[in-house]
Amino acid sequence: MTLATETDSAKRTRQSKGGPAKGRTALERFGKIDMPDLTYTKAIARATAPLYEKVRHHIPEIEWPVHAPYVYWINKLKKERGAVILAHNYQTPEIFHCVADISGDSLQLAREATLVDEEVIVQCGVHFMAETSKLLNPEKTVLIPDMKAGCSLSESITGADVRLLREAHPGVPIVTYVNTSAEVKAETDICCTSSNAVRVVESFDSDTVFCIPDEYLAQNVARQTNKKILTWKGHCEVHERFTAEELLEYKKADPAIQIIAHPECHPSVVAVADYAGSTSGMIEYATNQKPGSKVLLVTECSMASNIEEQAKGVEFIKPCNLCPHMKRITLPKILESLVYMKEEVTIDPALAKRARRAVERMVNLKPN
Repeated sequence: MTLATETDSAKRTRQSKGGPAKGRTALERFGKIDMPDLTYTKAIARATAPLYEKVRHHIPEIEWPVHAPYVYWINKLKKERGAVILAHNYQTPEIFHCVADISGDSLQLAREATLVDEEVIVQCGVHFMAETSKLLNPEKTVLIPDMKAGCSLSESITGADVRLLREAHPGVPIVTYVNTSAEVKAETDICCTSSNAVRVVESFDSDTVFCIPDEYLAQNVARQTNKKILTWKGHCEVHERFTAEELLEYKKADPAIQIIAHPECHPSVVAVADYAGSTSGMIEYATNQKPGSKVLLVTECSMASNIEEQAKGVEFIKPCNLCPHMKRITLPKILESLVYMKEEVTIDPALAKRARRAVERMVNLKPN
């Protein structure tokens, strides 16, 4: 994959603001601005009215005056900062619909970010996503509104763990889910997503392949390949809570419900689903349903709210499992991120080079 080159305009902007000089913070490079007045005025009401129309079914009208000033100033200041806002599908509707420039799953966001001219990326997701954006955009400033926005899956494994796996299983290829830290990516052969995991595993000649760290994703992959899949006991705390029993109860109550599951769910959950796929695959499947259909998305429940506009006439049943880490990202924190240019995500260049190699091997993998 060829990384996006810096445009002349972006280069001039960076140079005028001091550039990414070693030892200088993002605030020092881009300059200090004052926190705006967050009073809900008639002017702000008028300016944000079209955006409220996108979320009126999810945010009561009485609550909009709380959100509107943040929405207004975030959209204004991101232009002044030369920033682009990336929002994961699991973000709340007021973020997803009202301030995001690009939305999607983690790798999709990182790829899209390589195509924009803006010098600053504000990652509205969890920390490993911000790291991946930085890996694919090494010359840009990447911010995450809350550095504590972690991930149970990503935190289930370390680079040291991967090195021990290599020692214990010499010669066995290690495929690592993109939902991991840069440190872990740097120790692995290639990355995968939930949508291409089978293809990545099949790309190796070896009869045995590690697929880490998501145990359930690995088990679901093992059902689709003849290779022996070695696993790691990492789980997503959102997806591991779903059970086949509860989904069968939904089906019993209404057999017409279409159940769409993420492959981070237990294999028994995937087995009773009508479709299983990545976040983007789930969205595509749901939006292709006929109006009047009932769809149950077996994933973080904000995603159903975010795609209702795309899936006109489809009724979403929402078993509400929230990701506490994603929900650390809020409008006030996004505004603070733009005002104070925080929190900046940095990666040691030597480690980044190795981690980027694993991501690019996946991106450059030729279709079967």
